[in-house]
Amino acid sequence: MIHPSGNTTANIIVNHDFSDGLNSWHPNCCNAFVVSAESSNQIGLSPKSGGNYAVVKNRTEHWQGLEQDITGRISPGCTYSISACVGVSGPLSGSPDVIATLKLENHSSPTSYLFIGKTSTSKGKWETVEGTFSLSCVPKQIIFYLEGPPPGVELLIDSVGLEQDIASRISPGVTYSVSACVAVSGPLSGCTDVMATLKLINLGSAPSYLFIGKTSVSKGKWEMVEGTFTLSTVPKRVIFYLEGPPPSVELLIDSVVISCSISSKSEAYSGFLVSLASSLFCKSTSIGCSIAGDEIIINPQFLDGLSNWSGRGCKVVLHDSMADGKVVPQTGKVFASATERTQSWNGIQQEITGRVQRKLAYDVMAIVRIYGNNVTTATVQATLWVQTPDRREQYIGIAKIQATDKDWVQLQGKFLLNGSPSRVVIYLEGPPPGTDILVNVLSVKHAEKIPPSPPPVIENPDYGVNIITNSQLSDGTNGWFPLGNCNLSVALGSPHVLPPMARASLGASEPLSGFYILVKNRTQTWMGPAQMITDKLKLFLTYQVSAWVRIGSGASGPQNVNVALSVDGQWVNGGQVEIIDGRWHEIGGSFRIEKQPSKVMVYIQGPAAGLDLMVAGLQIFPVDRVARFKHLARQTDMTRKRDVVLQFSGSNSSSLFGTSVKVTQTQNSFPIGSCIKRTIIDNEDIVDFFVKNFNWAVFENELKWYWTEPQRGNFNYKDADDMLAFCQDHKIETRGHCIFWEVQSTVQQWIQALNKKDLMTAVQNRLTGLLTRYKGKFRHYDVNNEMLHGSFYQDRLGKDIRSYMFKTANQLDPSATLFVNEYNVEDGRDTRSYPEKYIEHILDLQKQGAPVGGIGIQGHIDNPVGPVVSDALDKLDVLGLPIWFTELDVSSINEHVRGEDLEVMLREAFAHPAVEGIMLWGFWELFMSRENAHLVDAEGEINETGKRFLALKREWLSHAHGRIDIQGQFEFRGFHGTYVVEIETESNKVLKTFVVDKGDSQLVVSIDL
Repeated sequence: MIHPSGNTTANIIVNHDFSDGLNSWHPNCCNAFVVSAESSNQIGLSPKSGGNYAVVKNRTEHWQGLEQDITGRISPGCTYSISACVGVSGPLSGSPDVIATLKLENHSSPTSYLFIGKTSTSKGKWETVEGTFSLSCVPKQIIFYLEGPPPGVELLIDSVGLEQDIASRISPGVTYSVSACVAVSGPLSGCTDVMATLKLINLGSAPSYLFIGKTSVSKGKWEMVEGTFTLSTVPKRVIFYLEGPPPSVELLIDSVVISCSISSKSEAYSGFLVSLASSLFCKSTSIGCSIAGDEIIINPQFLDGLSNWSGRGCKVVLHDSMADGKVVPQTGKVFASATERTQSWNGIQQEITGRVQRKLAYDVMAIVRIYGNNVTTATVQATLWVQTPDRREQYIGIAKIQATDKDWVQLQGKFLLNGSPSRVVIYLEGPPPGTDILVNVLSVKHAEKIPPSPPPVIENPDYGVNIITNSQLSDGTNGWFPLGNCNLSVALGSPHVLPPMARASLGASEPLSGFYILVKNRTQTWMGPAQMITDKLKLFLTYQVSAWVRIGSGASGPQNVNVALSVDGQWVNGGQVEIIDGRWHEIGGSFRIEKQPSKVMVYIQGPAAGLDLMVAGLQIFPVDRVARFKHLARQTDMTRKRDVVLQFSGSNSSSLFGTSVKVTQTQNSFPIGSCIKRTIIDNEDIVDFFVKNFNWAVFENELKWYWTEPQRGNFNYKDADDMLAFCQDHKIETRGHCIFWEVQSTVQQWIQALNKKDLMTAVQNRLTGLLTRYKGKFRHYDVNNEMLHGSFYQDRLGKDIRSYMFKTANQLDPSATLFVNEYNVEDGRDTRSYPEKYIEHILDLQKQGAPVGGIGIQGHIDNPVGPVVSDALDKLDVLGLPIWFTELDVSSINEHVRGEDLEVMLREAFAHPAVEGIMLWGFWELFMSRENAHLVDAEGEINETGKRFLALKREWLSHAHGRIDIQGQFEFRGFHGTYVVEIETESNKVLKTFVVDKGDSQLVVSIDL
């Protein structure tokens, strides 16, 4: 079949052939223009397609190219094929690669990159980049881009095709039925055909096309396209698409179902197959997003005007275009605007009371942009307003996105209601007053369950093997190169021993050579020694980084030195250290790569330009976590266990010899808690998991000043009161977080507006009001959160204010232990809060009389390495204060990887004698501040991370059984905590409870029978 002309729905890329200039395309930190076949400005090549091609110029980095946001056109679990016709021009030697890449952005987690495919190019010739990809879940934003040639080389792009490939779901010899509900809109008189077609692609041959079926359609009526197909062999790629209406006519698709006639298996496809360039829209489903379940929103695409929509403190208006036709719908024919906004919370809303159920997760998708008031970019947020039966109001943030006045963007999020509200309203808000919020679609549906990622398979991990070439410099600088126009040489005089953190991982090792790289003539901070390590890395392995570093004389102040990685042009922090003298310093850190990179470079950077840099013994090696766990088990036995002798006595004690004894630990006394929110109390499933698995609680926000006094004199202690009563009812201890927060962005505007005298009064009132109200009820307080990362109160009230806060808090509630609390203490990556600086900070507070009683390490960490964490704990232990992990969480989209990271942190903390408690920063999906950190999915299924956590909890309970010896004793070694002993005599069974406290000596427990 000859490829038909007209409106097709296979290519996901909008304006794939640049027939509409650069519409929907964006140069990434460079410039671009379009050349036509008739143009006299062609760059050495005629358009291969006979139409236009794009020229990307002024490229100063290899990753710079042309990109398009395809968020909303990709669905989880589907395979997509890419084919791009590319070329190069300009000052070129050799055959540079052109690479197709996806940039994946999620809330609260690092941007990741997915390699799709690459091809070698040469001047004067078009080449094809091909590849496939599949996403197990769809992130917040997906950017497709082409990159790769060296800086200064122009990248030419003739056309890009991105299509969904259903080959993996088709079996040879099986007959499939197709049924699609379609319609048309736009400038059409009479009828037109809509056809269902398969595009079949094999290597080495031109694509062929298989007609499936067609139907005749007219405006205003939905019709069915039906047909069947059978493939005797399945080609490399199979693309299904709908086509047919003339150009400028909109093709509307409500649903597509492809089913197998010999089984119950069926495959359903919706808008994700379709290019949004064809202005696709559906009767009742969202665009470019495959979501399970029925639509909750009435009139989600404004096909019925503004019916069921209203303004939240503003007006809403329906448009078919704005700005003289420059702003048109991305999909469908109309969009709505929330206008005349005077507050940031003004927007467009719809009440969904009665249409959403408690304890069910819902996906939210909106296509939005902003307009007016000279604002080019602003945050648009989807929010849920909930009113409880007792008329309490709750605001649930669903998702936010940075919107612009140039393009539509897709906002995606998820929510779950714990209680049974009396009213529920969803609305969009966020931009500054005077700026309109434009909405093309807003959809809410019951969330589709996404299957978890499988555990990664790592072959031959080579634990402990250094991947750095010529690390000992025995071959001069071979394997190394200068990054920038600095000079490298080798000198003698560095330490001969491995840095301590590396030694803790590697054990006994050969001494270092004493040679080091001397870097001179540095004119930029990023200049230093570098090495390519692309082919030496393995995905999902955690790598430890270790080196000795030193700087030359002439520094005007403290200098940061950083082991960094450039992963396809993106900076990755491998470890940092602050240097204030001429000594050798250890630098340690870690990293992990979870998607295949095309180029990875490691380099050492950081001191000010002009300063010499010295690097010795750089080690980058995969860590053997299982071996580390064995070491920690031995340390845990010494730290958390005690020898116990049960001494039995009673009237018949002489006859107890040989009696059966069973010892069961019911609770480990080590504090393991979690932060909670007020709303979780209303969900019995969350409550059940919490009270069974945690013995401490901390309130995520409800005790913070911005929550208890959002406006001056307007107090809200109701939430904290409810949560405290809940914890008391379940005999759960509580931490008070936090009295003050030193980071300015967390301080209420009314406080920021106060003069010095009024601010001091407000601080005194906060201390008196909070600690008097809750005297004796919180075991701990984080007094002034994150003092190493902020200085709001100190800048305005002087250095003494910090010790004043501690001293006053202690006077008001002497029973509470007062903590400092910081992040990035334990991972070696932040020179603002590394252990030595934290120690200095605590000593300074104590010197001023502050009664600091505990050290809080928050523990928001990625790819942790045990010896790096343990090293930080060892250093802080010199202060002799109890250490708590106060906000522990780890994040990975892969539950198995996340579970292993969590196990690393829990084992390190539990094994270290200075650590006296661990608080997780949440455990239930949608009720954690960090994405992909949860232990339990939104609707209550314990994931692989949660299973690891529960397995550790079981491991840390001791059990023993045996018989009473001739002395009337039974001996065992067990964890600290509460036990039940069961003694079964000939006449009866006796149960007794006892407690094993901390202690080094053997504990003798008398059991009177």
